[in-house]
Amino acid sequence: MRDEIEKAITVLKQGGLILYPTDTVWGIGCDATNANAVKKIYKLKQREDNKSLICLVNNYSMLERHVDNVPRIAYTILDIADKPTTVIYDAPAGIAENLVAKDNTLAIRIVDHKFCEKLIKYFGKPIVSTSANISSQPTPKSFEEISDAILKGVDYIVNLPNENKNGKPSTIIKLSNKGEVKIIRE
Repeated sequence: MRDEIEKAITVLKQGGLILYPTDTVWGIGCDATNANAVKKIYKLKQREDNKSLICLVNNYSMLERHVDNVPRIAYTILDIADKPTTVIYDAPAGIAENLVAKDNTLAIRIVDHKFCEKLIKYFGKPIVSTSANISSQPTPKSFEEISDAILKGVDYIVNLPNENKNGKPSTIIKLSNKGEVKIIRE
C-alpha cells in the first residue's frame, strides 16, 4: 500500500488525476487546492463546473483548517453517523476557487478508509473525490464497472482493484452557520 500512496502523491503534486478507492465508491481525485487539476476533473467527467464536487480530509484538524467556522452540530452528526457522511459547510478556506460552490459552500467528508486516510495524511492537503463516471452515467459499484473513458482519462490508477466491492455513495447533509440542517442525499 505504501508504494501506491507514494505513486498517487507524485501524480497529485504534479496536478494530475488519480483513480482510487474511497470509503464509498471508486473516485476520481486531485489536489483540492489546485484549480487546474479541478478543471481536469470537470472536463473528464463532462460535468458542468457549477455542479459541486466533494473534498476529502483525514481528520477534524484538517477540516478545521479549511472551514472557517465548523458548526458544533457537525461534530455530533459525524460522531453518530453509521455510514460515510459528507457535510456541506459554509465559508471554506484554502481550497481551489472552482471547487467552492457559488453559494460559498463546500462538501467535505472526513474519510474512514485506511488507504485514503494515509494518502491524505502524507499528501498533507485535502483531495477531491467524485464518482468514477461520466456525468449522468450510473455510478460504478466496483472497479470492474468503471468505463474505459475514465480509466484512460486519469494519470494514475491506484492498484487496489479489489477495494470497494458494491460501494455506495455517502449521505450528504448541508449545514449552515445558522444551525440549519438539511439532508441532501441519504
